[in-house]
Amino acid sequence: MDPADVPPLAVVGDRLATGLVDVTDDLGALESTGFWAVVLPFSGPPLCARFADVRPARPWPGARWWGPPADSWSSSLDHDAFTDGVRSIRSAIERGDVYQVNLTRRLSAPLAREVPDGSTGRDVAALGAALAAGNPAPYAAVVRLPQHGVEVASASPERFLRRDGDQVRSSPIKGTAPTIEELTPKDEAENVMIVDLVRNDLGRVCRWGTVEVPDLLVVEHHPGLVHLVSTVEGRLRPGCGWAEVIEATFPPGSVTGAPKLAALEHIARLEPIDRGPYCGAVGWVDADRQAGELNVAIRTFWIEDEHLHLGTGGGITWGSDPEDEWQETELKARRLLEVASSHTVAPPPCPSTPTASTAS
Repeated sequence: MDPADVPPLAVVGDRLATGLVDVTDDLGALESTGFWAVVLPFSGPPLCARFADVRPARPWPGARWWGPPADSWSSSLDHDAFTDGVRSIRSAIERGDVYQVNLTRRLSAPLAREVPDGSTGRDVAALGAALAAGNPAPYAAVVRLPQHGVEVASASPERFLRRDGDQVRSSPIKGTAPTIEELTPKDEAENVMIVDLVRNDLGRVCRWGTVEVPDLLVVEHHPGLVHLVSTVEGRLRPGCGWAEVIEATFPPGSVTGAPKLAALEHIARLEPIDRGPYCGAVGWVDADRQAGELNVAIRTFWIEDEHLHLGTGGGITWGSDPEDEWQETELKARRLLEVASSHTVAPPPCPSTPTASTAS
């Protein structure tokens, strides 16, 4: 089957959404009605897809995933270019131009057109199922809309935005190490800088005095590594909905740096290729309930131009060591590449009756 012929599908918030109703780039539609899958690329127009049928994903649809060979991946920045970028950012910090910049690189590998059993072997939903088994993540998501140029499978550990009525919450991750013992004061400083940025972003749309930090520098365990995670929350001002919140907070501060505009200028200068969906956001919105959750699209694969892509990177501060930062990008990508380069068959879905939009 041609990938463009596969039916639209989204697995977001532990819900399987099918029966595509409409697609728009208007974020105001998220205040209307229905269940929406949302993809916000790091740059470029958003995609909001409304689905008619929503049911628990237990698990999502089965299919064969046939990944690219492990030795076929290339990087948009090699070791020397990446470490030179770290040194450039440290020089900018020394000059006082910026406090932190998130530097990333894109890994890419060609996808096989066919596999031995005659199928395409490149269904992004099958990759999503393989990730769910091999690299489970709390904010995993799959959106399969090849007719609209979107095939994304995310194993994100990070919440960008959660909304319940007028309450909004963000949980930035900064600080990564193989074990708790290997976290450093640099990791803590990196996290606190971004917490301040997120507080400022949410303060643009939240009621005065409601922005708080209930959790700071909490250690979370994920496959093969640990993260430092903080949480910032507040209550929206009247008249502020999804469009206003996203405008105030996007791109996520944890994948830009601080100050955000200055960091974005350095990203544009140092990264030779657009990030695409990586470092954007993927998730769901239940417009009827004024609820939803978007991840930060890290640990995220996407299919484009007959290639599978994965981004990896990290926050660079004055305390960054170029070689350590390179190794951190390798650590973040290692387990994901093992899964993506495997040949697996996901189990078939359990039968389930469509229900109302009750994603959580």
